[in-house]
Amino acid sequence: MPLYDSILQTIGRTPIVRLNRVAPDHVTLYAKVESFNPGGSVKDRLALAVVLDAERKGLLKPGDTICECTSGNVGIALAMVSAARGYNFVAVMSDSYSVERRKLIRAYGGKLLLFPGHLGSSGGNKIADELAIKHGWFRARQFDNPANPAFHRETTAAEILSDFAGHRLNYFVTGFGTTGTLTGVGQMLKCARPDVTIVAAEPENAALMSGEKWNLHQIQGWSPDFEPSVLDKTVIDRLLKIDEIKGRDMARRLAAEEGIFVGISAGATVATALDVAHSAPDGSVILAMLPDTGERYLSTFLFDGIKEGSDDEWLASIESEFLSEQA
Repeated sequence: MPLYDSILQTIGRTPIVRLNRVAPDHVTLYAKVESFNPGGSVKDRLALAVVLDAERKGLLKPGDTICECTSGNVGIALAMVSAARGYNFVAVMSDSYSVERRKLIRAYGGKLLLFPGHLGSSGGNKIADELAIKHGWFRARQFDNPANPAFHRETTAAEILSDFAGHRLNYFVTGFGTTGTLTGVGQMLKCARPDVTIVAAEPENAALMSGEKWNLHQIQGWSPDFEPSVLDKTVIDRLLKIDEIKGRDMARRLAAEEGIFVGISAGATVATALDVAHSAPDGSVILAMLPDTGERYLSTFLFDGIKEGSDDEWLASIESEFLSEQA
C-alpha cells in the first residue's frame, strides 16, 4: 500500500465487483462500486476535476470560496476537496434532499443554504449564480463544466477499459445527474469498445429526456429539471425508465443479498440492468455503476419500515421453534 500526500490522491481506482445473487443465471452482472471513493460517491471525481481545472486556469487561490447548487453528493465531494485544498465551500441545496447530506457537508466545514424543492435544480442554480456574483465566489458549474466528463474519460472509463481488457463486456448501464459519467465513459467506450451497448436510466415519474414532464422524484442525484450542457446524447444506445420504488427495493436487496450497501440511485441502476438482462442473449456481461453509499439515506424512504428497536419477537420465535423441536 503506497503512502499518500493527500486524501485526494485516493480518489478513483474503485473496484468492479460481480453480483452473484441478484443476477439471473444467463448473464454475468458486475458493478463499479463508487462508494470506495474517500467522500463516499462518484462525485469525488467531479469535484477534484473541477477544482484542479480552476487552479490550472488561475480561477482559484487559497482562501477563496467555492459555491455550487447540488443534490448532495457533489456538495459533499466539493466540501471535502475544499477542506483538503484550503478553500471555503457553500452548498445551495433543495430542502427535499436528505438530512444526512446536509450534515456531511457541514462536517467537512461547508456552509449550506436551502431552497424549496419545487424550484428544481434550475431554480437552485439561479440562486447560486446570484450569490456567486454578489460575493465573488467561484461557481463549479457541474452541469456545464467540460472538466466533468473529461475526468471521467481519463479515470472512470480508463479504469473500466483496463479491468475489462481481454474480457467480454456487452452492456454499460448508468443513471445520470450532471451526465458527466454517462458522457465521459460513453465517449470512451464508443471509441475503444464500440460493440458495448450504453444504457441510460431515468426516473419513470421524471423522464425529461424521454420527452415527458419532470416531477419531483425520490432518486436523489438523478435527473435534474433540465438537460445539462455537458451531455453527449450520441453515446446513448438505449434510454430506459425505472420506477423509484423498484430502485429502493433493489438497493435493499444489494445490502441484504450481496453485502453492498448503496443508495437509491445505485439500486435503480441495478434494477435497470436487470431489465436489460431479461432480453440480453445468454452469456452477456453487464456493468452497472453504483454511485454512492446507503449511509446518506438513513432518513429517506430507503429505510421506510425498517425497525430501530430490538428484535425480541424474532428471538422469541426461534426459541419457540427450538423448544418445539426438542419436545
